[in-house]
Amino acid sequence: MDFLADCRARQAFDLLANTWNPVVLHALRHGPRRPAELRRVIGGIRPKVLTETVRRLEGAGLVVRTASRDRVEYGLTDLGRSLLEPIDALGRWAHERGDEVTLDG
Repeated sequence: MDFLADCRARQAFDLLANTWNPVVLHALRHGPRRPAELRRVIGGIRPKVLTETVRRLEGAGLVVRTASRDRVEYGLTDLGRSLLEPIDALGRWAHERGDEVTLDG
Protein backbone atom coordinates (compact mmCIF):
# COMPACT_ATOMS: atom_id res chain seq x y z
CA MET A 1 0.00 0.00 0.00
CA ASP A 2 1.33 3.42 -0.95
CA PHE A 3 0.86 6.30 1.46
CA LEU A 4 0.22 9.21 -0.86
CA ALA A 5 -0.26 12.73 0.46
CA ASP A 6 -4.04 12.49 0.09
CA CYS A 7 -4.31 8.86 1.21
CA ARG A 8 -6.80 8.33 4.05
CA ALA A 9 -4.36 6.19 6.03
CA ARG A 10 -1.68 8.86 5.80
CA GLN A 11 -4.17 11.49 6.95
CA ALA A 12 -4.98 9.30 9.96
CA PHE A 13 -1.27 8.83 10.73
CA ASP A 14 -0.76 12.60 10.51
CA LEU A 15 -3.65 13.13 12.91
CA LEU A 16 -2.15 10.77 15.48
CA ALA A 17 1.41 12.01 14.91
CA ASN A 18 0.68 15.26 16.72
CA THR A 19 1.71 14.60 20.31
CA TRP A 20 -1.30 16.24 21.91
CA ASN A 21 -4.12 15.04 19.63
CA PRO A 22 -4.41 11.48 20.99
CA VAL A 23 -3.70 12.68 24.54
CA VAL A 24 -6.62 15.14 24.44
CA LEU A 25 -8.92 12.57 22.86
CA HIS A 26 -7.98 10.07 25.56
CA ALA A 27 -8.55 12.68 28.30
CA LEU A 28 -12.09 13.25 26.99
CA ARG A 29 -13.02 9.57 26.98
CA HIS A 30 -15.18 9.77 30.11
CA GLY A 31 -17.15 12.81 29.05
CA PRO A 32 -16.91 16.53 28.44
CA ARG A 33 -14.39 18.58 30.39
CA ARG A 34 -13.70 22.25 30.92
CA PRO A 35 -10.34 23.57 29.66
CA ALA A 36 -8.82 23.95 33.14
CA GLU A 37 -9.85 20.40 34.02
CA LEU A 38 -8.35 19.10 30.78
CA ARG A 39 -5.04 20.82 31.55
CA ARG A 40 -5.02 19.34 35.05
CA VAL A 41 -5.82 15.82 33.85
CA ILE A 42 -3.29 15.94 31.01
CA GLY A 43 -0.49 17.74 32.83
CA GLY A 44 2.34 19.50 31.02
CA ILE A 45 0.23 21.14 28.33
CA ARG A 46 0.27 24.93 28.05
CA PRO A 47 -3.09 26.70 27.73
CA LYS A 48 -2.24 27.99 24.24
CA VAL A 49 -1.27 24.51 23.06
CA LEU A 50 -4.47 23.04 24.49
CA THR A 51 -6.54 25.68 22.70
CA GLU A 52 -4.76 25.00 19.40
CA THR A 53 -5.20 21.26 19.85
CA VAL A 54 -8.91 21.31 20.64
CA ARG A 55 -9.51 23.70 17.73
CA ARG A 56 -7.65 21.35 15.39
CA LEU A 57 -9.64 18.37 16.68
CA GLU A 58 -12.87 20.34 16.44
CA GLY A 59 -12.02 21.24 12.83
CA ALA A 60 -11.45 17.56 12.10
CA GLY A 61 -14.87 16.70 13.53
CA LEU A 62 -13.47 14.76 16.49
CA VAL A 63 -14.27 17.19 19.31
CA VAL A 64 -17.27 19.41 19.94
CA ARG A 65 -17.09 22.67 21.87
CA THR A 66 -20.13 23.52 23.97
CA ALA A 67 -20.37 27.04 25.34
CA SER A 68 -22.91 28.49 27.71
CA ARG A 69 -22.94 31.91 29.32
CA ASP A 70 -20.44 31.00 32.00
CA ARG A 71 -18.63 27.86 30.86
CA VAL A 72 -16.98 26.11 27.95
CA GLU A 73 -16.61 22.36 27.68
CA TYR A 74 -15.06 20.05 25.14
CA GLY A 75 -16.37 16.57 24.41
CA LEU A 76 -15.91 13.82 21.88
CA THR A 77 -18.09 13.44 18.84
CA ASP A 78 -19.04 9.95 17.68
CA LEU A 79 -16.16 10.19 15.19
CA GLY A 80 -13.76 11.15 17.99
CA ARG A 81 -15.02 8.30 20.16
CA SER A 82 -14.35 5.90 17.27
CA LEU A 83 -10.62 6.74 17.54
CA LEU A 84 -10.36 5.62 21.17
CA GLU A 85 -9.93 1.94 20.27
CA PRO A 86 -6.94 2.56 17.95
CA ILE A 87 -5.43 4.98 20.49
CA ASP A 88 -5.85 2.36 23.22
CA ALA A 89 -4.24 -0.27 20.97
CA LEU A 90 -1.25 2.00 20.35
CA GLY A 91 -1.01 2.68 24.09
CA ARG A 92 -1.00 -1.07 24.84
CA TRP A 93 1.71 -1.60 22.24
CA ALA A 94 3.80 1.22 23.74
CA HIS A 95 3.39 -0.23 27.23
CA GLU A 96 4.36 -3.74 26.10
CA ARG A 97 7.07 -2.94 23.54
CA GLY A 98 8.12 0.67 24.13
CA ASP A 99 11.38 -0.28 25.82
CA GLU A 100 12.48 -1.96 22.58
CA VAL A 101 12.16 1.19 20.51
CA THR A 102 15.33 3.15 19.83
CA LEU A 103 14.83 6.71 18.59
CA ASP A 104 18.51 7.68 18.62
CA GLY A 105 20.71 6.79 15.80
